Amino acid sequence: MTKSPKPNTCTAIRQIIQQVRETLPFTMPAAELCAGPCKGCAKKLLELLDGEIMDWEQRLDSGEIPTLGDVNKFGRLCQKIHKAIENNGLI
Repeated sequence: MTKSPKPNTCTAIRQIIQQVRETLPFTMPAAELCAGPCKGCAKKLLELLDGEIMDWEQRLDSGEIPTLGDVNKFGRLCQKIHKAIENNGLI
């Protein structure tokens, strides 16, 4: 059985970004984000994550190579925000 090669850190961050953009409701209007019970401000969390994504995209495009620690930190942030958005019933 052969293992597929693990992606490099640049590819890993880009894959996380793609999954996050496909999963989280970045385009949902603020009125809908704030309509139900609030367990952590979904609007602010999405704004924070969108800023982090744009920062990483810019850094990657300029040739920066993230460390494994960067990938891990970014992945954990995405997971925490996903869980909060899910707890708010938005996904």
